[in-house]
Amino acid sequence: MYKIATLNKISKVGLSKFTDRYELIDNPEEANGILVRSQSMHDMEFSPNLLAIARAGAGVNNIP
Repeated sequence: MYKIATLNKISKVGLSKFTDRYELIDNPEEANGILVRSQSMHDMEFSPNLLAIARAGAGVNNIP
């Protein structure tokens, strides 16, 4: 099971697309994936378990 953290409020319609292979969590330090809208992530440190960061929006200027 993959653990997905969200850093901003993400639409429930979008989150409902995740299957039972994914678990939504609050702690990005434990996440295998992070879903972000607008929060700046340049000062964040990431776990070695992190596999992907996805942006729910346009552009990637807030993702290091």
